[in-house]
Amino acid sequence: MSALDALVRPALVRISDPADGYDARSDRYWGTGFFIAPGWLLTCAHVVAKGGSAVWRGERAVGVTWQGATSTGEVVLAKPRPDRPERELSRWDFPDLALVRVPDARDVSCVRLSERPPVITRPIPVSLHGWSRQTGTVGIRQAVGEAHAVDGGALLLRWTLPVEGLSGGPVVDLGRGAVIGLNKGRGKDEGAAVPITALRELHDVPGGEILHEVMRDHDRHHLARYRSLSTESDWTREQIRLRPPTTQGVGPGRRIHLYGRLAELPPPAGPGEVMHLVDEVKRRVLHEDFQSVLEADPRTWREGVGLLHELRDPVREAIQDLGLNAVFLYAAMVVRHVTDLHGEGPAVTSLADWITDEAMEAHHAIRQEIAQLLTPGRPGAAVTVREPRARADVLLEIDSLPYGTRHPWRVKLLFDGHTVSPVDGDDVGVEREELEETLRGPLARALSLGDSGEHLAAVEAVLPLELFDLPIDGWRLAPDDELFGEHALTLGESRTVVVRPAGRRAGPPSHEWLKRWRASEHGPLRAIPLRAEVPVPRMTDELDPRGAEPDRHAPHLRRETPRQAFARFLDAEGGAVPVYCGQVGSGDGRRAMAAALAAGHPLALWRTGPHPHSDCAEFHERAGLLLAEVGKAEGLHRPVRTLRIRAGDEEADPAERSAHAWAEHVAVLFDPPDRPPHDPPLQAPPMLGDPDR
Repeated sequence: MSALDALVRPALVRISDPADGYDARSDRYWGTGFFIAPGWLLTCAHVVAKGGSAVWRGERAVGVTWQGATSTGEVVLAKPRPDRPERELSRWDFPDLALVRVPDARDVSCVRLSERPPVITRPIPVSLHGWSRQTGTVGIRQAVGEAHAVDGGALLLRWTLPVEGLSGGPVVDLGRGAVIGLNKGRGKDEGAAVPITALRELHDVPGGEILHEVMRDHDRHHLARYRSLSTESDWTREQIRLRPPTTQGVGPGRRIHLYGRLAELPPPAGPGEVMHLVDEVKRRVLHEDFQSVLEADPRTWREGVGLLHELRDPVREAIQDLGLNAVFLYAAMVVRHVTDLHGEGPAVTSLADWITDEAMEAHHAIRQEIAQLLTPGRPGAAVTVREPRARADVLLEIDSLPYGTRHPWRVKLLFDGHTVSPVDGDDVGVEREELEETLRGPLARALSLGDSGEHLAAVEAVLPLELFDLPIDGWRLAPDDELFGEHALTLGESRTVVVRPAGRRAGPPSHEWLKRWRASEHGPLRAIPLRAEVPVPRMTDELDPRGAEPDRHAPHLRRETPRQAFARFLDAEGGAVPVYCGQVGSGDGRRAMAAALAAGHPLALWRTGPHPHSDCAEFHERAGLLLAEVGKAEGLHRPVRTLRIRAGDEEADPAERSAHAWAEHVAVLFDPPDRPPHDPPLQAPPMLGDPDR
């Protein structure tokens, strides 16, 4: 038995019907699981589904056996799971994970989970472990093979196939000494595993915040084992033994000490909070213009370390240990970030003291920055963290209909207003009425990557003119039955949402566009009508509508032609903002908006939804007062968001609701000429390999 096998076996769990007990020949055997923290085991959702509706009702209906002990557990988190306990799913899509609480299993051995996403540039030797009834009696089985690719979320295995019953068992990286996946199933020629980093997806299901507690206990467990006086091997010592002596970066011993201390901190609010600090570190130790082209989805502080501890730069690798510098700087940034948000406490002090003691091997410039971060106000060093802000904004691009009735779409991150990184997309597209439901998940993921703590990413919807009335500011990221919370609010109530036209980026920005944007940046702003009527002399002797004799010297009104509108928009002074009490995706509103865009106007206000036409005078008056009050372009965002919240408050006093009703369904054109996408689109290419591997 290998050293790693000896560490895996005590953590393996046989999952069965609760009445199964120790009967090794029982037909009520379901599959395999493994402990990841005291009292917590991980397995596949399709394994526990064999227990039927009792499992999905949260009952202690999962039988668990390990190292001679037996108990029962309850499924706390699972994805996917039936929408009703009694329903049976016909298929189990990725991630196919279930987290089971076993309250009686406190004194157990736990596997060590990898904190790195599975990016494979060459085959990785792996071992597969689990319980199986392949020989007629349920027993522990293992096999050795290779993980050779990642495809559609699956970790592909070859040279060995998971036998029946191994589903839910761990896949161990033999070179690094960590669990990188769970056995899911087998095909004709290869097996498939769920990457262990897919555990992050459970953060997004109801109750997913419990994962922070589970991972905290995971790191506490392994730190305690490493620090114990026992002569028995443990996962950290085995990782140290496996690590090549020439490897740079922060080794397993230091990492488990760091993870144990990071686990005691308040957790990050989302992946953008972690990635913001990771990006800042990479800009400091690689180059200041660095921007990641491969998005990660970290949900814990420890995963930020996983993205940095073997950081490499082929040009400077021989000069300094970038991974070591990066990890210590990142840890110091976490200390400063958590202190700013939550104040100091014993956990922060413990981590800061550990960094001070351990970072002596870091480059002297990095040590100076660490000292400044840990002791604000100390002279002689510059802090590298930028001013508080969202990590990135979100670009939502929806195309015109290239054929049929389906709109292609793309969701991207927009860094610093210039660098674009793709998140998701569909070139085939969906029907217009399906856009909100389809984009709910991709937008939620992109926003979680863009948000950094309390600083929320904006949504910039790049649309063809015919979709300008799409009520994106009224979309919700949560189902309609969620009563309150960030995702229960509409997008326009929870964050900045603006519209930008897709059609005027075929070439460099026009002189008028640039001039008008500069004027709107400095202000003041004033409202002008998007549509105007043109006075013309009366040419007939017809009676007016009231039956009176015509006044042959009085003009009458007719619709402004597109050319007349274009000329009026060109003549408007700087800071003029077209305002319209109606929709602009069709008819006269569309023709007028097209003229305003052609004349270079970067700002506009209009209504996307139905409204009483009798309040248009009020709409124009209130919009004019708003523009005069905010003064310049950047001042629009917060007041408009506040107005959307108040206009949508159905429980407010009727008089208060009436005062803000004019702002219901209000949309904002906000189109700086230097923002992507340009033509052709400039975006970061997908990374096919991991140079750290």
